Amino acid sequence: HIRPSLETAGAFSNLEPAMPEITSLFVTRLYRAGLNDLAKKKVDYAELHQTCDMVAEDDEAGQEWCEANGYPGYTSYASLDDLPWRMPIFGDLEKALDKHVAAFCKELGFDLGDKKLKCNSLWINILPEGGTHASHIHPHSVISGTTYVAMPEGTSALKLEDPRLPKTAPQELQRFVYVKPAVGEVLLWESWLRHEVPMNMSEEERISVSFNYGWA
Repeated sequence: HIRPSLETAGAFSNLEPAMPEITSLFVTRLYRAGLNDLAKKKVDYAELHQTCDMVAEDDEAGQEWCEANGYPGYTSYASLDDLPWRMPIFGDLEKALDKHVAAFCKELGFDLGDKKLKCNSLWINILPEGGTHASHIHPHSVISGTTYVAMPEGTSALKLEDPRLPKTAPQELQRFVYVKPAVGEVLLWESWLRHEVPMNMSEEERISVSFNYGWA
């Protein structure tokens, strides 16, 4: 048996402990882009704004549903499921969204094989001053998102929630992240991601068009 010399023993005692290895796993991705960046036919957001207002004014079934369910403002979610068929501008919007969803799926590494994701619902949201949309997810869908038609000064951002335990940490580790989109932008996320729209503090309406994509 050979005993280490005092010099060798001292060298080992001065070694610093190895730093722990931290690996990021299961990253949650949020896609953000200008809708018209990939659109073959550009969407006129001023026209889209006018069309949303017109639909909200004429959709009596939607108005009744909002009143019965305590929804502030207006949504076509429960009353109109064929906006791209009814009005050409929503058809153009859907075609542009198809390209963004395809780009997002590629970024996510989805292996779609010979299948594809298809828009299975698209609806208008109009939130007046004081209006909110409570925390929710989009079940039975794969990709969900919103494009923004009117975002007045002071209106609410989109609030995204990490489903894990609350924590105090940098943005990538926080439980809640707020994203303030601009008119003409589209945001996409996986449909299991919980999100909400906090209270609209602006005197003007916050208008958006939301959608779901599922297996065709």
